[in-house]
Amino acid sequence: MILKDKKIILGVSAGIAAYKAALLTRLLVKQGAEVKVVMTAKAKEFITPLTLATLSKNPIMVDFYNPENGDWNSM
Repeated sequence: MILKDKKIILGVSAGIAAYKAALLTRLLVKQGAEVKVVMTAKAKEFITPLTLATLSKNPIMVDFYNPENGDWNSM
């Protein structure tokens, strides 16, 4: 497993390729990588954050800051 214990950030933007993010996430995790996903708000129109959270086993970041208090999100 060449990806075992590697940390990967996968960025997903709006577009038809967003559907492939699920397959890519699944394959990376299967190879032992830790995958964290960052999505644009428009990407949610193509694939749900729940799908990618389930496959990556990590929470998905969609908003770069918390609109309630202005704090920046970080991974």
